Amino acid sequence: MTFVSLSVEGRVATVTLDRPEAMNAFNSQVLRELLEQFVALGHREDVGVIILTGAGKKAFAAGADIAEMRDKPPDEGRSFAELGQMVTTTIERIPQPVIAAVNGYALGGGCEMALACDIRLCSDNARFGQLEINLGIIPGWGGSQRLVRLCGPAFARDLIYTGRIADAQEALRWGLVNAVYSQDELMEKAREMAEAIAGKSGVMIQYAKACMNRAFDQDLAGGLRLEAGFFGLCFATEDQKEGMSAFLEKRPAEFKHR
Repeated sequence: MTFVSLSVEGRVATVTLDRPEAMNAFNSQVLRELLEQFVALGHREDVGVIILTGAGKKAFAAGADIAEMRDKPPDEGRSFAELGQMVTTTIERIPQPVIAAVNGYALGGGCEMALACDIRLCSDNARFGQLEINLGIIPGWGGSQRLVRLCGPAFARDLIYTGRIADAQEALRWGLVNAVYSQDELMEKAREMAEAIAGKSGVMIQYAKACMNRAFDQDLAGGLRLEAGFFGLCFATEDQKEGMSAFLEKRPAEFKHR
């Protein structure tokens, strides 16, 4: 791949947007490469957690490639939105948790990619924004939907209507990110969290993610039925037997992820 790189250490995969000369902006090729990478990772049983980050310290991703978008007719504009949404939806629905390590600007499509991840960690120089309104368009890759769900309508409407940029501390206050670290610490902390999650039962992490992803799709009663169903499935796994046996025997569990 040209613009997306992959490394795997233990049960942690790191996907890096690698177009630093364009601040890791997304053109169609970057989107297709990112989609291909995540689809493949979703089928890998040896990968328990994925970190998504951008090359360099200036930008996680500065958004969609405006030069590519500018002259599109409406039908191609819609197709470009649908391609971006295919990527963000794949990231959101992939069985493994995805941690965004936001190192610098996450603007427009970059912010939307981070929103699709399960957890967002950022460096103290991170900046977030949905700047589309300044370009005569609206968010197209889920920003109007996920930002409202994650941070509430007040903050989402502020960012989307004004097209302004929020710094790392404001993002933390509104719950857009889970934690803020120095630039030098960010990847170390992301890796530390990823390894902690990867050490749990991969099956149970996937069940938990599936339940949480469906929380906004139904009422509480429906969500509780879904949760009870997955809870029951736990008892058909080796990891449930190992986890409870380890607890009773006062020893660390050795999960087999099955």
